[in-house]
Amino acid sequence: MTREKPFPITKRQVWEAYKRVKANHGGAGVDEQSLAEFAGDLENNLYKLWNRLASGSYLPPPVKRVDIPKAGGGVRPLGVPTVADRIAQTVVKQALEPELESHFHPDSYGYRPDKSAHQAIGQARQRCWRYDWVVDLDIKGFFDTLDHDLLMRAVCHHTEEPWVRLYIERWLRAPVQLPDGSLQVRDQGTPQGGVASPLLANLFLHYAFDAWMQRNYPQVPFERYADDALCHCRIQEEAEHLKAALAQRFADCHLELHPEKTKIVYCKDDDRRLEYPCTRFDFLGYTFRPRRSKNRRGKYFINFSPAISNRAATAIRQQVRGWKLPLRSDKDLDDLARMFNAVIRGWINYYGAFYKSALYPALRHLDRKLALWATRKFKRLRRHRRRAEQWLRQVAQRQPGLFAHWRLIHRVAG
Repeated sequence: MTREKPFPITKRQVWEAYKRVKANHGGAGVDEQSLAEFAGDLENNLYKLWNRLASGSYLPPPVKRVDIPKAGGGVRPLGVPTVADRIAQTVVKQALEPELESHFHPDSYGYRPDKSAHQAIGQARQRCWRYDWVVDLDIKGFFDTLDHDLLMRAVCHHTEEPWVRLYIERWLRAPVQLPDGSLQVRDQGTPQGGVASPLLANLFLHYAFDAWMQRNYPQVPFERYADDALCHCRIQEEAEHLKAALAQRFADCHLELHPEKTKIVYCKDDDRRLEYPCTRFDFLGYTFRPRRSKNRRGKYFINFSPAISNRAATAIRQQVRGWKLPLRSDKDLDDLARMFNAVIRGWINYYGAFYKSALYPALRHLDRKLALWATRKFKRLRRHRRRAEQWLRQVAQRQPGLFAHWRLIHRVAG
């Protein structure tokens, strides 16, 4: 007779979690086991994981720290769990997420089903047209300093399942393995890169910010994407009062607003002519600022609107330089298009959603690198950069669909 497990976790739950982890890909954790290696003995690996989860004996391994360079300098530490741990976290996330989703605020957009960064940017644009002032919030080291006790109080408020509480607490306490192999004990924070981390971050900020704003400042609309948030105010005094109140609120939640990056912004346009030192802010890779626009009648006016930020455009140029196109003279143009079109299409889809023409200079930089490739590839174009650029334009006229960006930056039929 099979003895019943103490926790009601089914093999089906583990299997569904594995399918999600497989679809999201991801690298190996501290055990250096890849998804392909895990799948090599799939049935046995999933059974062992289910057995430990359902019996309460599952102990998360350390999280592997990987430093990702930031576009503006410095690094962002990511925590990479093992494949098995990502599956385990997905089991818990799938059990907890439906309950939390029923409580989350509609203007929380980060890492939620049917929510996106473009929705947050579009909503912010509309509100910047209606409200003169923005409080741009930056929480200092949010994922590194999140308070475990406050988070567990929120978790326990929303679930009575002992196994959900148990495993979330174990994940919060799991150490981080640094690049030199040493282990760092954690008593606060949740590593970016974990499957459950975005959901837990949203839960914490739901109470620290969203619900607090709704309760204390119902007249102030906001958009929040994970730990990035904007608040819209009608007058400067309201914005200044809110900024001070939020600094105190986050201090009460054991968090700190970044003193330089948290700022009040004036949404200046043709109808708003007040002189104020700060008239721009960055949000989700876009810079909001006064811009010259043209209405349907062809008349130009100044409009406060978003477009790709200088930091994001610089990151695109850096990535293009990293491709080392001039050194790939062994490849044909078709090969290069197949290699990089998915990335180029991703840039266009994300940064071309608002004020698309601001993206064009970064895409033209890509064409200049392709022209350099042509000077290495073809003897007749060597030391003739302008002739190579003209040749590339002619190819774009003949094959406008070869590269994903050509229809945008070249005047071509269709």
